[in-house]
Amino acid sequence: MAAASIRLFNTMTMQKELLEPVVPGKLGVYVCGPTVYSYIHIGNARTFTSFDVVVRYLRYRGFQVTYVRNYTDVDDKIIKAAHETGEEPVALAARFVEIFREDARALHMLEPDVSPKVSDHLPEILRIIEKLIERGVAYESQGDVYFSVRAYPEYAKLSKRNLDDMCAGERVHPGDQKREPLDFALWKAAKPGEPAWDSPWGKGRPGWHIECSAMSARYLGETFDIHGGALDLIFPHHENEIAQSEGASGKTFARYWMHCGFLDLEGAKMSKSLGNVVRLRDALAKVDPEALRFFFLSTHYRHPLNFADKMLADAEHRMEYFYETLRKVDERVGGKDFGKGALYGEPGRFLTEFESQMDDDFNSAGALGALSGLFGQMNELTDKPPVKDKAQVGRTLQALREDVRKVSGVLGLFLDDPAQWLLRRRERAVRERGIDVSKVDALIQARNDARKAKNFAEADRVRDELKTLGVEIMDTPGGTVWKVATAQG
Repeated sequence: MAAASIRLFNTMTMQKELLEPVVPGKLGVYVCGPTVYSYIHIGNARTFTSFDVVVRYLRYRGFQVTYVRNYTDVDDKIIKAAHETGEEPVALAARFVEIFREDARALHMLEPDVSPKVSDHLPEILRIIEKLIERGVAYESQGDVYFSVRAYPEYAKLSKRNLDDMCAGERVHPGDQKREPLDFALWKAAKPGEPAWDSPWGKGRPGWHIECSAMSARYLGETFDIHGGALDLIFPHHENEIAQSEGASGKTFARYWMHCGFLDLEGAKMSKSLGNVVRLRDALAKVDPEALRFFFLSTHYRHPLNFADKMLADAEHRMEYFYETLRKVDERVGGKDFGKGALYGEPGRFLTEFESQMDDDFNSAGALGALSGLFGQMNELTDKPPVKDKAQVGRTLQALREDVRKVSGVLGLFLDDPAQWLLRRRERAVRERGIDVSKVDALIQARNDARKAKNFAEADRVRDELKTLGVEIMDTPGGTVWKVATAQG
């Protein structure tokens, strides 16, 4: 569990680097959270799930992690949405904060250590703006305050853009108070009907970018370890955060930058302008939340992920396989004492491979591959044990099951009771396909009666009848269980 074994891809250097914390054994992680004016979309959910796993794994590896994910509750989009609904902007934002938390819990996301809101951090924001003006990298103009991009020579070092190319064709539009086209707002003078706070430059509200600089410094210090977010935040948001923070402190802002890839809908980039956005709340109504989380983790966080109905169905079927395996194992060896002795087949190798994959830039896809091998061996030992020593088989199954529990804490998967998860999955499939549960139960009882009477021909006939209804049955040590056949899904 050596800390130096973890390598992560740093967007700043465009290469994998060893993770070396500012303070040994401790890590500060800041992730740009949602702008709470509406329901988040599945692209947002993929990003937040990815960083949830990053934080979980860092803690698994023994780091003391302070995880900060903010809420942007002061923003143009919030003001516009509030005007449309007739709500106060602060009330609308507070409502969507709670909606986000509810959806995040459904996806098994951990609550961050700190979830700061812009509206609660105006003093910190004002102080950093004042410092930027004092250092000559920001200026006041008719109640607005702007960051002077030309005054910060390292601007665009994250996005690797050329400043002269960006300026070509740009101009200061009428009504703008800024000196240069690329200068960006730190403070916006108050307008009628908008929320406003007192400041040395008159009433107004903060710009978008300054909030993260102020809140990250408040909770993690002027220099911290990992800053994360979606790929589309590299420019201008993260670029501007760097300029503001380093312009104010003269220190390196974040040591490592991590960015999550785009999520595509049937091969097309998800975009609100194209009208092809899927809200997380709508997705959760159609697919099991744990299966959706599995789907997000099935591709490396930096790679694009294609969102399609077939992919979600495959994820649900895969989760069903995992939980069926765990149910079998729990029925076979749960709570039993098989004594001490040798295990079969070096079961610990799967956990070792899992850790190796996660150490390599948090490769959840590779980690799930290692997990597939673990579940494959559990199925082999429960269905067709390759050794006759039942105690050895039992000990090995218990060891593998314990490793699943360890992995569960990292991935946020397999946290439910297997029987309960399978029951909920079956109930939903029954509703969707209109299956008569009382008829299924009666047929299963008839089959059990036929088997007791050794009338196996009748038992087989009933099994076939159940198949025509779309029902699969399994005889287990705890009795006959059934599920909706996936072939009809």
